[in-house]
Amino acid sequence: MTRSARRTRRTLQVTGAGAAALLALSACSSSDSDSSAKSGSSATASASDKLSGDVTVFAAASLKESFTTLGKDFEKAHPGTKVTFSFGGSDTLAASITGGAPADVFAAASPKTMAIVTDKGDADGTPATFVRNQLEIATLPGNPDKVASLKDLTTSGLKVVLCDKTVPCGAAAQKALDAGKLKLTPVSYEEDVKSALNKVVLKEADAAVVYKTDVKAAGDKVEGVDFPESADAVNDYPITLLRDAPNAAAAKAFIALVQSAEGRQVLSQAGFLKP
Repeated sequence: MTRSARRTRRTLQVTGAGAAALLALSACSSSDSDSSAKSGSSATASASDKLSGDVTVFAAASLKESFTTLGKDFEKAHPGTKVTFSFGGSDTLAASITGGAPADVFAAASPKTMAIVTDKGDADGTPATFVRNQLEIATLPGNPDKVASLKDLTTSGLKVVLCDKTVPCGAAAQKALDAGKLKLTPVSYEEDVKSALNKVVLKEADAAVVYKTDVKAAGDKVEGVDFPESADAVNDYPITLLRDAPNAAAAKAFIALVQSAEGRQVLSQAGFLKP
C-alpha cells in the first residue's frame, strides 16, 4: 500500500469515528432532552395536583345549596382539600371580613355589599360577576291567600316578611316595591333570605319576598309567585379572592370551578341566571 493510500485510510477511520461519536452524543442529548421535558411536564402536572388544606368561603345565604354541591365536587377533584362555608347576609359577611375574619373567598349577592370589602382594600383583584338572581314571592303551599301580584302583599291582615333593607334581597324587594309604587309594612325584617323563607316554611308568615333560587330549593314547602316588578330588581353576584387569603392557591381553583362550565351548570340548575 502506498503512503498516500495509508493516509487516506486513516483519514476515513478518523472521520468515521468522529461521526459515530457525534451520533452517540446527539442521541444522548436527545434522550436527555426528552427525559427533561417529560420530567418538567410531570413536575408541572404534579404541582397543579398538589392543592391541599382548608378553603374558607364566605357566601350569600342564597348560594347555600349550589355552593355546597360545588364544594363537594372540589374536594373530590382535589383530595386533601376541605371547603368550609360561612353562609349569611352579604352585609354581615362583608363586615366580618373587614373586621379581620380569616377567609379565602367572598361571594356576595350584590355589588353594593361587595364594595364594603373592596373599599377597604380587602379584595385581591377585581371581583367578577358570576351569576344573577331574581325575586319571587313565596307563599304557603297551595297559595291559600290567592296571592297573584306584589300588590296583593299589601292586603290588610296578610302576614308578610322581607329581608332587612341592608341585605341584598331586602334592598331588591324595596326596589321592586318602589317600581310598583307600593308601600308594604312587613311583620318582620329578616337578617338573610333563608330566614325570611323559613318564616313561611314554618307557617309563621303567609308570604315572603325572596329569590327564585330559594323558592326552588324549598320544593313543595312553599309555592312561588312571579311578579313583573322583579325585573327591575335583578341582583348581580360578584366573587373575589381575598387579599389575605390563607390558602390562595386552592381559593383561586375554587373560584375557577364556580366560573367553569360545570359551575355554571350547577348554578343554572339551582335557578340562577347567567351574568
